[in-house]
Amino acid sequence: MAGMRARRQVADEALVRTLFEEHGKAMLAYATRLLGDRAAAEDVVQEALVRAWRNPESLNNGKGSVRGWLLTVVRNLVIDRVRARSSRPTEVAESPTTGPVSPDHAGHVVDSVVVHSALEGLSPEHREVLEQVYLLGHTVPEAARRLGIPAGTVKSRTHYGLRALREAFGGRQPVGAA
Repeated sequence: MAGMRARRQVADEALVRTLFEEHGKAMLAYATRLLGDRAAAEDVVQEALVRAWRNPESLNNGKGSVRGWLLTVVRNLVIDRVRARSSRPTEVAESPTTGPVSPDHAGHVVDSVVVHSALEGLSPEHREVLEQVYLLGHTVPEAARRLGIPAGTVKSRTHYGLRALREAFGGRQPVGAA
């Protein structure tokens, strides 16, 4: 019985290590983009990995990719954090003339959540290219190499993916947009 438990623990540790090695960078980039705070993003990624460890059956449910499931968990954790933060009163500085302790970036977080929700409405090909170029910051040649497609295809899919996102926003400008 103890040997079985030890094997299970080793397998669980290997699962979390493999998930982090394969998807950790993307999860951290996504969470950092949504939160604007790397330390908070690291906490979110850690919690997402704990949830994957607690629910390994969710990773192989046949309803999508493992990365997609992990990024969805990250997004949901960010939304939970934003909701929890908004239910608390705003912290104020010692002096009434200095304003809040930290700038309010809730509008940017909401816009990020809306953008990522709109990304889910794109075709997988367009979404992959936009994630590679804009979310992960890869150049066109890097994205082409990672996706195994020509650079011209990356450019074309980027163009049509962005156009579809603009249509999804229906002319609305996100908070930080020029």
